[in-house]
Amino acid sequence: MPLNEIKCKNFKPSNKAQKFSDEKGLYLEVAPNGSKYWRMKFRFAGKEKRLAIGVYPETSLKEARDKRDEARKMLQTGIDPSAAKKAAKERLKLNHENSFEAITLEWHQKQAPTWTEKYAKVVLRRLKIDIFPSIGNTPINQITAPDLLHTLRKIEARGAIDLTHRMHQVTGQILRYAIATKRADRDVSADLRGAFQTQKKKNHPYLKEDELPKFLQNLGGYDGEEQTQTALKLLLLTFVRTGELRGAKWEEINFDKAEWRIPAERMKMKELHIVPLSKQAIELFKKQQQISHNREYVFPNSHKPQGFMSENTMLYAIYRMGYHSRATGHGFRATASTILNEHGYKPDVIERQLAHGERNAIRAAYNHAQHLPERREMMQWWGDYLESKGMRV
Repeated sequence: MPLNEIKCKNFKPSNKAQKFSDEKGLYLEVAPNGSKYWRMKFRFAGKEKRLAIGVYPETSLKEARDKRDEARKMLQTGIDPSAAKKAAKERLKLNHENSFEAITLEWHQKQAPTWTEKYAKVVLRRLKIDIFPSIGNTPINQITAPDLLHTLRKIEARGAIDLTHRMHQVTGQILRYAIATKRADRDVSADLRGAFQTQKKKNHPYLKEDELPKFLQNLGGYDGEEQTQTALKLLLLTFVRTGELRGAKWEEINFDKAEWRIPAERMKMKELHIVPLSKQAIELFKKQQQISHNREYVFPNSHKPQGFMSENTMLYAIYRMGYHSRATGHGFRATASTILNEHGYKPDVIERQLAHGERNAIRAAYNHAQHLPERREMMQWWGDYLESKGMRV
């Protein structure tokens, strides 16, 4: 008689394996340890064979019968179902070995010795954050141009235009490596040329990494007002907008928490912004306290006692140091962003610290503290980095 769920559930183990038949070659095998396995007996090319179908109760009686019927259809078309199952397993294994992530890690391992250690880490970090979540598990020879376009569009959507183009180049290198090693047939990244936005022209000149030591040396020797020098150092350390620093009030600075909370009304995007303060920034703010005394503003206007530092004070100081058309206070933001990206910090963390606006209004209401622990770590690293390049506090 055919089996039913009650029978399957109640079969008890004995000291040897037992077989309980259903129909059309399907049976349930009960092992001495109590495990129950669905098997199918069939003949192919004159030989009796067995097909493992599943484990009961994970595979129900109905599911086992459906799989048996699928196997019988294969037999009718001259296909050995056990061989087909084995081939499917092999394909799955091959697809895993040839996934985009697996090939990328192989490519990275071969390329890394030709790069600096820092650059190798940055490339891998970007791939893990921006590429693997979308197409990492996809067999590399099955990735289409639309797949890659969708992946890179996510980077582009957050405004990281330069990074989008760099990851387009990197994925192209990986695909060409796969072609060379016979795991892919073509480089679909070539189909995406011209598909992405181009980087907007930067209006603010900024210092490159190799220019920082000389600039910091010149800043240390600046012979103008001491508070102007301090303001420039804090602008570098915090990379806020110049207006946000000039209008800073002492009530916004919390030395105990090592935080500067800029209220929403003073921010470009009208959101509260938290600036974690490095040890270097704390020391400079305390130094500035001795200059501003009991004034409301951190950087009071020397000509208007109730006001704060004028708009051009820091810019003219940069000009006096010999950096006309080569650097601006606003350009310090680009300097920090570029260097932090190159040193492997997450783009989302950097963007949040730059206080770039959240386009989703609901998220914007809650994102002032987003990534704060990572931002604290990053800001202290940045303070140490500037000090290592010659900043004196």
